[in-house]
Amino acid sequence: MSNAVPMSQSRSFQTHLVLPPDTNQHSSIFGGKVLAYIDEIAAITSMKHAKSGVVTASIDSVDFVSPAYVGDILELEAFVTSTGRTSMEVYVRVMSRNIKTGEKKLTTESFVTMVAIDESGKPTPVPGVYPETEREKKLFDTGPSRQKLRKAKRENAKERRQLLDNEDQQ
Repeated sequence: MSNAVPMSQSRSFQTHLVLPPDTNQHSSIFGGKVLAYIDEIAAITSMKHAKSGVVTASIDSVDFVSPAYVGDILELEAFVTSTGRTSMEVYVRVMSRNIKTGEKKLTTESFVTMVAIDESGKPTPVPGVYPETEREKKLFDTGPSRQKLRKAKRENAKERRQLLDNEDQQ
């Protein structure tokens, strides 16, 4: 791809403190709060890559691996791992750090699909990406299989909506 840029060009970082209003009765952060952070950093990351506005097309996968508790620090990292004509797959990793013990652990891992849009809200082309590190190469090389899964999921959802719409009209 002649217009491809390194994955590192889109890399973004965010840090958040887990506060009591962000948590459930177990003093661990609400999953929805983590999802909001993931969506925000995916948007920032994809805007850096596309140099345009973006919209969230789908949150393709979210794996909540371990909890984060009140007082923990969340450290998010995101970068574009693959692209289509107007879409970008963004990998987001959320680590939690216990400030008392220093323990750091994977909290959440996610893939988000973002679409670049122009001033009129229409999809607009984005540059491709290429990996520079071993970790990036693994994510880049497995991108086509994730794309295939997303396509199958969209087809299944389309069929389901049609079936449900037909039932609603009866």
